[in-house]
Amino acid sequence: QVQLVESGGGLVQAGGSLRLSCAASGLTFSSYSMGWFRQAPGKELEFVSAIAWGGSRTYNADSVKGRYTISRDNAKNTVYLRMNSLQPEDTAAYYCAANYYGTVWGRKDEYAYWGQGTQVTVSS
Repeated sequence: QVQLVESGGGLVQAGGSLRLSCAASGLTFSSYSMGWFRQAPGKELEFVSAIAWGGSRTYNADSVKGRYTISRDNAKNTVYLRMNSLQPEDTAAYYCAANYYGTVWGRKDEYAYWGQGTQVTVSS
């Protein structure tokens, strides 16, 4: 049974930082590209960032470029999202997802497995 478990969310002031983690089990982690998505109240699910299965390529949404960094540790079956310079508009539930040898990273339909999400709230 595949499980993706996010952690690291919380309440932070504008300008602050957080690091999200997503621990995977039940799959061959090194065979999956991993992505982060977010959903703010009343809004659609939005792609944030993705990293290829080997970690050599990453892709970020324009809204987070220069502020967010995705990384992974295949030995620990974990993907991370470092978020800096957080703003109130970054407030959302953040989800990690797994995409088998995925190369189309921005489309949610490409991801077969999803975590339950972790809440990030940025106060002004």
